[in-house]
Amino acid sequence: MSSTSTVEHVVLLNVKDGTDTSDVAAMLDVLNSLRSLDMVKYLTVGPIHRTQSTSLKFTHMFYSKFLSKDDLAGYTASPAHADVAVTTVMRVCDDIMAIDWVADIPVGSGPKPDSAIRVQFAEGGVRREREKGEVLEVIGGLKLKVRGIEEFNFGENFSPEYAKGFSVAWMEVFPGVSELDSAKESIEIVKENDKVRDYVESFLLVDYVVPSVQS
Repeated sequence: MSSTSTVEHVVLLNVKDGTDTSDVAAMLDVLNSLRSLDMVKYLTVGPIHRTQSTSLKFTHMFYSKFLSKDDLAGYTASPAHADVAVTTVMRVCDDIMAIDWVADIPVGSGPKPDSAIRVQFAEGGVRREREKGEVLEVIGGLKLKVRGIEEFNFGENFSPEYAKGFSVAWMEVFPGVSELDSAKESIEIVKENDKVRDYVESFLLVDYVVPSVQS
């Protein structure tokens, strides 16, 4: 993979109703500890600011970056990751979704504390390669249509097992919550495009604010 590309790994978690706040804090601490693994180039985890979906509910987002698919595979197979998944996440959460894509951007340092991240996912309908290419072309042009974006990337999901059918994702990073809240949701721009609306069946939007202090 090129040095100017990176693997984006987004995991959405839904904490069980009634879970003690101390158990949630312990889960976040353990997830934050995964940043010590050599293959992890960026990591943030915390509560979701807002979601938009007809059926799915999530409370927390985990976002990390890797230099390559091999590094992501090594991370997933590591004993530290397996231990966190089995002993902590699966005990505290009752639903999980994970999507991975290759973005044409260098890894860099990742979004800064207090940055606001909007991640949007498209499900279904992108069935044939021609149609998928048209969807990605429309999404790639969103950077010029949404005001206030500091960083933008997008790609096709390559890990379908936990993706709940979502096949395309894109991420917009804003300086803060005020810029995020004032920006037009690019899902609406995509829905208005004739090339896309007949091919994509549903969307998921997640807004997340990078914590000021991370463990």
